[in-house]
Amino acid sequence: MVKRNILITGGTGAMGCELVAKLAGLGHSVHVLTLPGDPLAAMLDGTGAVIHYGDVSKPESLTGICNNIDLVFHLAAVIISNDESAFDKVNAAGTANMLREAKKADVKHFVHVSSASVTYRRTTSYSLSKRIAERIVRESGVPWTIIRPTLVYGREGGLEFDMFLSYLRSFPVIPFIGKGDSLKRPVFVEDIIDGFVKLASVSEGTGRIYNFSGAEAISMMDFARLCLLLLKREDKKIVCLPVWLCVLAAGILKRVMKNPPLKWNVIAGVVQDANLDPSGAIKDLDYRPSSVVKRLPECFPRRK
Repeated sequence: MVKRNILITGGTGAMGCELVAKLAGLGHSVHVLTLPGDPLAAMLDGTGAVIHYGDVSKPESLTGICNNIDLVFHLAAVIISNDESAFDKVNAAGTANMLREAKKADVKHFVHVSSASVTYRRTTSYSLSKRIAERIVRESGVPWTIIRPTLVYGREGGLEFDMFLSYLRSFPVIPFIGKGDSLKRPVFVEDIIDGFVKLASVSEGTGRIYNFSGAEAISMMDFARLCLLLLKREDKKIVCLPVWLCVLAAGILKRVMKNPPLKWNVIAGVVQDANLDPSGAIKDLDYRPSSVVKRLPECFPRRK
């Protein structure tokens, strides 16, 4: 295996930390870009990674960040925010800023971690910012590969999975947006990390978009019931609410509350399919997705 100089943005997140540890353990020279003062940077102590402090939304803080770098894994992104301008500032403009530095340094492979939400017919501020970022990557002139993960779950993450579990725990009777018939492909975080490791051996950008998704589709309702079973709360009742009513409620709450409990981006994520086919990644990268029914039980009881 050829050892590479690798830069990871967002390397202190749940997925980023695992990727840093894995690549460093394989002997790659790993550099991590994270925000100034990030307390999570301490989690990377002992990995041998070199920490750089900067902000992808502030190009002046990125000067020279890609010098002598062979491969960039661009994970840094805003997923949840009450400030909708943050999505464009970080996800779109921040990606452009990183690509500018990558181009200056003649980086041969820029792996952009996008989102399954770019396929949504009804967009959100987040999904739209990720669509724009994909276009920026494709038009950058930097050799690229785009990865679209679906709903990520793991023993200690990810963010959207833990938020969903928290929601299921919060109500004695669970209000559910829509019928729960949208199809998802939840993906085990270790499968994504394994896919990234295989990409690390690809010397130049592929110019391809790969779906890092789970082995099979599951409806949101069945996924919720599986999670409740593993939480030992399978007795909880689920009440389905009409989507139009949820949209109306979200619109009203947005006008009267700074941080409403129901938002359009949540509704859009629950009611739209994210059933992305991983066959291209399986064929080209030997990506090996797991069955959610087999792997999800490993994530319970939750470690945090």
